[in-house]
Amino acid sequence: MSEQSTFAIGAHVEQTDPVAEAQARRAPLVQFFLGDPQGYKGPEVRHPGGAEGLRAAAEAAGVDLYVHAPYIVNVATTNNRIRIPSRKLLQQHVDAAAEVGAKGLIVHGGHVGKSDDPEKGFDNWRKAIEATDLKLPLLIENTAGGDNAMTRYLERIGRVWDAIGSAEQADMVGFCLDTCHAHAGGNALETVVDDVRAITGRIDLVHCNDSRDEFDSGADRHANFGAGKIDPDLLAAVVRDAGAPVVCETPGGATEHVADFAWLRERL
Repeated sequence: MSEQSTFAIGAHVEQTDPVAEAQARRAPLVQFFLGDPQGYKGPEVRHPGGAEGLRAAAEAAGVDLYVHAPYIVNVATTNNRIRIPSRKLLQQHVDAAAEVGAKGLIVHGGHVGKSDDPEKGFDNWRKAIEATDLKLPLLIENTAGGDNAMTRYLERIGRVWDAIGSAEQADMVGFCLDTCHAHAGGNALETVVDDVRAITGRIDLVHCNDSRDEFDSGADRHANFGAGKIDPDLLAAVVRDAGAPVVCETPGGATEHVADFAWLRERL
């Protein structure tokens, strides 16, 4: 098997027909939202064939599907008006993602308020894992900004993992490593793969993105490969070292994504 064919690289795509989007990019996997990424309304399958049709189309095409939970999900917060709807929304998306046959559901780590004890946030993660019926792997993603974030800093990621380690479904929780978020969050890309593995024991998915902003800026702004502030060799090294499927969440459509895939493969 050639080096090139060992890396499954896909992109975040529009959700109406993810399989057609995958085929337009000749990608073996795609990631998409189910419904509004900024709303509490609950998941919505926009594929004309519904959940069953999407699942069947993906299986027939040999395309792996990943679903990204809404950005607003924050199960860590001490604010009941956010935490309780977040947990409900998380369960709904777990159910919907399982129905379409997704390989995983990606969710951001969330944050606590400025005056809150971070310990409460870690424990709220444990409670959320215990309260959710995980029908597929839940992949917690590192985030770029905020001093009170649960998964910006490695030490905090470690505390989340300590907390959820005692939960019954801990083995169903994995990790999604975002390169732009790691860079902007102030985590050295030279060592981030080993650092994360030392904490979580696993990396299930890589969000490979260049960053428009400087190291430790706290800004979550993705760029196409080679157009941002991340050293190209470092970006490729993270993908190589992680050895996990890759989702490019870079700007543009099929043309830009195909160019990004080629850029990355050249360096792998």
